[in-house]
Amino acid sequence: MATKTIARLRTPVSSDGSAQDPTDLLENTLAQLEALLWACHGEDIDWCSGDGPRHLDNLLWLAADLAHQAGELFQRSEMARRKAPETGS
Repeated sequence: MATKTIARLRTPVSSDGSAQDPTDLLENTLAQLEALLWACHGEDIDWCSGDGPRHLDNLLWLAADLAHQAGELFQRSEMARRKAPETGS
């Protein structure tokens, strides 16, 4: 089995991508993906001990990031819709 080469502790940081270096963004995404895959595998997951709490935190972090990104995309789409010239039928 491969060993992890990331030495830093995986902790959530701001989801504002412009304020992070690519290594932090990659680390965040990998931690979230690992938690999602771990949950999807799913047999006999103990969310209260072992790796369970860490993966649960990362899943909640992933959900929060997705909600934040969806909100930003909605705002951008609304701005684009308002700027678009009206075409009459």
